[in-house]
Amino acid sequence: MKQHDAMYIDGSWRPAGGSGTIEVVNPADGQVIATVPAGSAQDVDAAVRAARAALPGWAATPPAERAAHLAALRDQLAARAEEIAETVTAELGSPLAFSTMVHAGVPLAVCGSYAELAGTHAFEETISNSTVLHEPVGVVGAITPWNYPLHQIVAKVAPALAAGCTVVLKPAEDTPLVAQLFAECVDAARIPAGVFNLVTGLGPVAGQALAEHEGVDLVSFTGSTAVGKRIGALAGAAVKRVALELGGKSANVILPSADLPKAVAVGVANVMANSGQTCSAWTRMLVHKDRYAEAVELATAAAAKYVPGERVGPLVSARQRDRVRGYIEQGIAEGARVVAGGPQAPAGAGFYVTPTVFADVTPEMTIAQEEIFGPVLSILKYEDEDDAARIANATVYGLAGAVWAGDDAEAVAFARRLDTGQVDINGGRFNPLAPFGGYKQSGVGRELGPHGLTEYLQTKSLQF
Repeated sequence: MKQHDAMYIDGSWRPAGGSGTIEVVNPADGQVIATVPAGSAQDVDAAVRAARAALPGWAATPPAERAAHLAALRDQLAARAEEIAETVTAELGSPLAFSTMVHAGVPLAVCGSYAELAGTHAFEETISNSTVLHEPVGVVGAITPWNYPLHQIVAKVAPALAAGCTVVLKPAEDTPLVAQLFAECVDAARIPAGVFNLVTGLGPVAGQALAEHEGVDLVSFTGSTAVGKRIGALAGAAVKRVALELGGKSANVILPSADLPKAVAVGVANVMANSGQTCSAWTRMLVHKDRYAEAVELATAAAAKYVPGERVGPLVSARQRDRVRGYIEQGIAEGARVVAGGPQAPAGAGFYVTPTVFADVTPEMTIAQEEIFGPVLSILKYEDEDDAARIANATVYGLAGAVWAGDDAEAVAFARRLDTGQVDINGGRFNPLAPFGGYKQSGVGRELGPHGLTEYLQTKSLQF
């Protein structure tokens, strides 16, 4: 078992102010694999002070130099990609192949994109007789989730550094080990002291201290809508900016003209990826009434291929496992029909949930309204396109979604009716430069690409 006893503050590893620790558990077998310090408000204060002291120098650093630092960071992450994948598998439970491709691979693309954007973004523009300056917002408090631990770190830290901001990171307590690796890569990339700082700790302690600290100018948070509301309230009291990427209950709308076998297979795979622990997962599959029975049959067969311990890993914790099983039991109690999986535990140790598919789900059921965050798919029936749009939009969320049709134009026409921040058309590929974020209670602001960079900038106009 590894025992980490320090935090990365002002360019060096420092002992935590208190003696508390957080145990890191391998969800595949329930064994403790490491401990990290449980940071206090005093630790957060030290990190924020370091970030504030470093801000003037980093903000004044030419964008080309900031770009070079980010390129060096990307190279450090690439050099340790295998170790990163193994670490995420150990603390999150993700199958190693998925950790290698997604958890280690995607952050490289994102970090590389900001190394390029830092050197090409127009930080000044002319509008008539005004010069408009796009300046760093200041010190950023980044609070990241456990489901995509390194991706969410890079999606916040890289654009913030590209913009000229300094950062204090508080990673999720369930997956802090890859954050430690990230800090080591920052140090190896020779990013100046205080520009990036890491404080591990519990959300109600370190996270709250960071969100309400008077020295933080913007709080960037990814996680549940409930916690996002709390952070918004804390930040609002100080009139500080927030960027919130929150929950989702995304609809996968399959129009009658679609290639049904392909749409269903990709839809099931989307829900099962990362053990269902993806905020943008298409957890509601909407199928026309005339093709509904066929879709249920296809989804049932597809779900059978996702064997716990092989293609599907455990959930991150016993708490999360029990929560997801509770939703499955509630779905049954409300009248939905289980066609694959169910609440029973798979054989063996670990925090596994059997991949589950529900048929006969109606829009008002709990499993069709609330974010489950596990390998659970609900299949709903619609009458016509108006009915499909109504059902798809009938939740408090609006993060992502998908539309399948016989041609892209038909799918795009329907996608324009969806109240959501991102829609995949006929299985469109992930684009690390496209803006990602939600409508309604799925959040405020955007991550990734140029839109993600502008979240960390503020504007000043000079009139001549």
